[in-house]
Amino acid sequence: MCKLNPKVDFAFKKLFGSEENKDILIAFINSILSEEQQISDIILKNPYNIASYKNDKMSILDIKAVDEKGIWYDIEMQLSEQIFYQKRAFYYWAKVYSDQMEGGYNYDKLRKTISINILDFDYVDEEDFHNVYKVFNEKSKKELSSVFEMHFIELNKFNKDFKDIKTALDRWVIFLNRAYELEKDRIPEELAKDDAVKKAVEKLDVMYLDKEEREMYENELKRLRDYIAEMKTAEIRGMEKGIEKGMEKGLEKGVEKGEKQGIELTKKVFKLSNAGYTKSQIAKECDIPESKVENILE
Repeated sequence: MCKLNPKVDFAFKKLFGSEENKDILIAFINSILSEEQQISDIILKNPYNIASYKNDKMSILDIKAVDEKGIWYDIEMQLSEQIFYQKRAFYYWAKVYSDQMEGGYNYDKLRKTISINILDFDYVDEEDFHNVYKVFNEKSKKELSSVFEMHFIELNKFNKDFKDIKTALDRWVIFLNRAYELEKDRIPEELAKDDAVKKAVEKLDVMYLDKEEREMYENELKRLRDYIAEMKTAEIRGMEKGIEKGMEKGLEKGVEKGEKQGIELTKKVFKLSNAGYTKSQIAKECDIPESKVENILE
């Protein structure tokens, strides 16, 4: 069983951002790019380095690289949900793009930059787990420039099992999501037939962290667990407060309408509403017309 979680940015960068694993990174990038964009080589601009991480923890967050065609890549794994992640993604894309000039004024030095954002939470308002954004004319749909390309890969939206795998990206996402149940000596054939994914499983399974690295990895895990606990606490408190207000409003409505068992019904309606149920779902759950749900909630 893989001992490390590859979604933790520290482990992700050591696995995908180390010089000895460049072939894994190339395969991963190619699984995301279109057939016409496939790459054969890459130069890591900020390879995994424990000393750099100790001096500047921000250096561990992303992987910067340039392929043989001069195209730049900025790859980031993000576990903690951020409301303003879109702005963050644009900021880091812009930084990688603008830093290519290195203090000069030759705009011709600026090359295409592709941002790849791997998110362990839902963010984009789309059903598909992989979405690509470029710069187009609003009317003609013609591309203004190819220098901008941004990918969002939302791991939570991926709901395929091993038997449903169809693409290389499917294999990589299922690896990231289910590494905890994979063993290097018993890799499912759907993954084992992909040499790069197979190597990633094997590398992760035997990946060694020294005392200092292990401490940093555990600290990152603790930070993530604390964040999740804080968000869950805030969610529960918010629901309790909403239910309390809903109950007060429900009591008033129940008395006004004089309906038998109106108070309990109203409590249930508001509880479901605060839990995120739609009106039609509430109507079905309470076995009442949707119009009645609307009357209670208005």
